[in-house]
This record gives sequence, C-alpha cells and structure tokens, in this order.
Amino acid sequence: MTIEIDHISLSVADFDKAKAFYAAALAPLRIGVLMEFPMDNGEKVMGLGADGKAFLWISGGGKATHAHIALRAESRDQVDAFHRAALSAGGMDNGAPGLRPHYHQNYYAAFVLDPEGHNIEAVMHAPPRAASSRRAKAKTAAKSSRKASAKKKPAAKRKPAAKRKPAKGKKRGR
Repeated sequence: MTIEIDHISLSVADFDKAKAFYAAALAPLRIGVLMEFPMDNGEKVMGLGADGKAFLWISGGGKATHAHIALRAESRDQVDAFHRAALSAGGMDNGAPGLRPHYHQNYYAAFVLDPEGHNIEAVMHAPPRAASSRRAKAKTAAKSSRKASAKKKPAAKRKPAAKRKPAKGKKRGR
C-alpha cells in the first residue's frame, strides 16, 4: 500500500452556496455529493466524491482559513503511534485514536492540531483483522513455497520390469 492523502476538508462561510457550486462544477468529473449531515456544532457538512468514496469535505461555519489533511494509515497501531508522536512534537489533541462509526463502521482515526491550528488526521478504514490477515496469508504462502522446494528431490530410479518381484499372493503371467 502506498501512503497517500485520504481526504481534504474546506470550511466555507455560506454552506448552501458552496453546495450548489461544488455540485454543479464537479459533476462533469463524476464527482457529486455523496452524503450530508450536521456536525456537533450544528453546522452542516457534505462529502463529495466518486464511486462511493467521499474525498472532499465542505463544512459551514465561516472559517475560511481552516485546513484539514487526513493521511491514510496502514494499521490501527500506526494511527495510535501518530497520535502519540504528534502530541510529543507539540501538537494539541483534537480527537484521541478510536472508531468513528458515524462515518462508517471501521473508520479508526486520531486528530491533532498542529502548532498553527491545522487539523491533521491519521485514518485506517479496514477492520482490524484485515491487515493482519493479509500478513498471515503471505507468511503461510511463503512457508508452503519453502516446504515445496525442500521436498523436490531427484526421483529414485525404477527397476526394469524383469527385475521387479511380483506382489505377494499374485502369480506372474495371469
């Protein structure tokens, strides 16, 4: 898996005007509003994207300088480690590591404000067993491959038919 940006959020002063603009402007790119819901502070938020994956989030509230960057993690352990390291480096907690089921059932993330106040997130979308299951399958395949190559020894030479002994209880020629 490559490390990549998972989604970006923008805050706008006029949510309804922004919704109309983005829905129309991005439609030719197959990008549309996939979901919309109220945030804890009462403002609206919408997720725009394609193929069922929202990657551009627009929220009301008039904070035009707000920035949010989400980086995809490869495991929940990485999300936890990101949170600890960011706090140690001077960041401020903006959401401890944990599930956010209101986004989707396996959304596991942590949020930290950088020294400038930008919201930086690490997120993992897969269930906790998915990553470890892939590693286990890879280890099993590698182990099977090693066993198979170790068993490949030259085949023993067979005796010519004339020198073979007949099986017990069977007579030759019948």
